[in-house]
Amino acid sequence: MATPKPLTVVVACDNHYLILLAALIKSIEANISSGQPINVYVIEDKLTAANKQKLQRSVNKNITTLHWQKMEEVIPAGMQLPLDRSSYPLNIYMRLFIPYFIPKEIEKVLYLDVDMIVQADITTIFENDLGDNVVAAVLDPRIITFDNSWGGVLNYGELGLSGKTRYFNTGLLLMQTKNWREQDVTTKIITCIDNNKKFANYPDQYGLNVVLANKWLELNPLWNHFSTIDTVEKPFLIHFVERKPIYQSYNYNPDFKKTFYFYLDQTEWKNFKPIGESSRYIKKFKNIWSKVKKMF
Repeated sequence: MATPKPLTVVVACDNHYLILLAALIKSIEANISSGQPINVYVIEDKLTAANKQKLQRSVNKNITTLHWQKMEEVIPAGMQLPLDRSSYPLNIYMRLFIPYFIPKEIEKVLYLDVDMIVQADITTIFENDLGDNVVAAVLDPRIITFDNSWGGVLNYGELGLSGKTRYFNTGLLLMQTKNWREQDVTTKIITCIDNNKKFANYPDQYGLNVVLANKWLELNPLWNHFSTIDTVEKPFLIHFVERKPIYQSYNYNPDFKKTFYFYLDQTEWKNFKPIGESSRYIKKFKNIWSKVKKMF
């Protein structure tokens, strides 16, 4: 019987969150169809050699092949990162460049934030027919539509868009790379963020939602279920928005936290103990400082 064609998954990660990535990969491996290989492209944000080796030892080599891509090398010539005013790391923008460094013959790529745990078979996501859409994603349950005053696209009217336009979360994106390149989506998103910084509370999401308004396929919400919501006992994918389970201050669904540590204990990070808030604040400061340095 022929070997199944590998699935392509892309993530972006720094040293602080590599522990989250280790658990994510183990959860994917545990729930994937028998024999289905996965190519995981890791866009590395200054990862140390020791941490990369630690992750390599954590994966099941019969299923997962890791491909390392340095962050500064995935940005195409002539493209510049937008410099927003948030405390999010610059690596949040790396998802915008995936269609340019992935081999051209790979037409579907699944991007995942590293603060996720999978509880179902991701092969079913790849089976979605995107048609003319550029991406498939899940509606953001906190925002839902552009006119949400908390985190939507508040200048939707100036952009010629309806306030009832549906708003997706960018933590999970099934990308149709050929359509993306043909429509020059990356350039449009960067320009959009640069021109609307004061409205871009979630900068990458703002740009993606504006440029791809009404041009995305809506997936089952169970494929991006927020850890802050307790209405579903076993979603297909848990997204640890806000506090991550590696912090002592995590106080959301305890069963989700147990699931995270179930998979983490199958990695080189087993027996890890949650850390204090100081580490979280130091990381935020470093994220902001890295943007300030680029301004000068």
